[in-house]
Amino acid sequence: MAERVKGPASYFPSIEKTYGRPIAEWKTLLRASPLAKHGELVSWLKAEHGLGHGHANALVAHTLAEDKGK
Repeated sequence: MAERVKGPASYFPSIEKTYGRPIAEWKTLLRASPLAKHGELVSWLKAEHGLGHGHANALVAHTLAEDKGK
């Protein structure tokens, strides 16, 4: 039995289905943004790309955690 995905990544299938872009593309957009703070990035995704708060928060949290781990 496959292990269930937890945390921010659990939102990814819904994000791709709802907004029609792959997660890699969202991460590229976030990394290209001049903004750096979590809240600023969430607000930007909501205002500029129409994402819901939970989806925007999940994308930002996962992307920032990935970048911090590098």
